[in-house]
Amino acid sequence: MSVDVAAGVVLIGAPLWFNATFALLGRRFDYPDILRRPTAEILERFRAGGSSLILLWWAFMLSGLLLIAGAVLLGQVLGFGGIVPVATSMGVLAGLVQMLGLLRWVYVVPGLARAYADTTLTPEQREVHAAVFRALHQYLGVGVGEHLGYLFTGIWSVLIGVGVIQGTALPTWPGWPGVVIGAGLAVGSAEFLGPNEERGWGLAGAAIPLLYIAWSLWLLAMGIALIA
Repeated sequence: MSVDVAAGVVLIGAPLWFNATFALLGRRFDYPDILRRPTAEILERFRAGGSSLILLWWAFMLSGLLLIAGAVLLGQVLGFGGIVPVATSMGVLAGLVQMLGLLRWVYVVPGLARAYADTTLTPEQREVHAAVFRALHQYLGVGVGEHLGYLFTGIWSVLIGVGVIQGTALPTWPGWPGVVIGAGLAVGSAEFLGPNEERGWGLAGAAIPLLYIAWSLWLLAMGIALIA
């Protein structure tokens, strides 16, 4: 299998895997809406989901690994010159921070959910577990997974778009959507930044889901272009 075909297969598989596991989490766990609900409800619903929900989160985490593979393979296709090495580094970082943010649901939240449901705990002890969950959720979820994830994914998409436009490995037309979508994701990474920290930036919150749909279609189009 050539590098072009391998890159195309991964770029097609990554968004399909991401959206399939995302949809399953939506059905099983009401994700992502559940993330903005009270801590007690989140932990109780997570505990009720059992080990199958934990495995589903692990499967969702693998989408970050696919992004890393896609970024490296696409970098080889475009040739590691000019802007491409920086773009590849951003793609690897995007996949890595996504994985780090999601792994909390596999290795941290299960223990917190069990502890929170312990009927022998006092209200004060239960609130300690809730506070730990909220802190991890804000740092690993909002900070690492969402903010850095959106930011690095956006930067990678912009740089890859520029690399496609400047290079000869692909037609130039897939480059322009990457620049536009990537810029939107980078701006949207400020959803909970600065003055928006408490309530969030409504425009970014509405735009990010649409941008990720467009981003998924863009990856599929580039994957098909590489294989065709």
